[in-house]
Amino acid sequence: MDIILLQDVPNLGSKDDSVVVKDGYARNYLIPQRLAVLATSSAKKVLAENQKQRAHKEAKLKDEALNLAEKLKTIVITVGAKTSTTGKIFGSVNNIQVAEALKEKGFEVDRKQIIIKEDAIKEIGKHTARVKFHRDVVVDFEFEVIAE
Repeated sequence: MDIILLQDVPNLGSKDDSVVVKDGYARNYLIPQRLAVLATSSAKKVLAENQKQRAHKEAKLKDEALNLAEKLKTIVITVGAKTSTTGKIFGSVNNIQVAEALKEKGFEVDRKQIIIKEDAIKEIGKHTARVKFHRDVVVDFEFEVIAE
């Protein structure tokens, strides 16, 4: 039976794939669980139209992400932290503080998109973080941790 997957199904395919499976698997599991629909001619037309619209939206989102990435490379970000006299930070600096510093500069970046390369930043100085704006647009930027 030829079906179109509505969601990713492990060991079978990803969303919007057209696959051939046994009749019982499709009728008893995939279709009732709303994981797939029959691949009729009308369903194939709907799938083609959806893919066309999704491609247009993806291109627009990717362009916006590239513009943000280029702007992010040019700014300087500083994060303040309370430190001891030896330069050690009380606690650590994490992606939440970096997201707040970016917000102050005018960038609305979700903290889940920020990945700090080191596990925990416990010293003042320059450090590197990565922001994933889009699955194809990932930018590394430097920020400086200073004593408050």
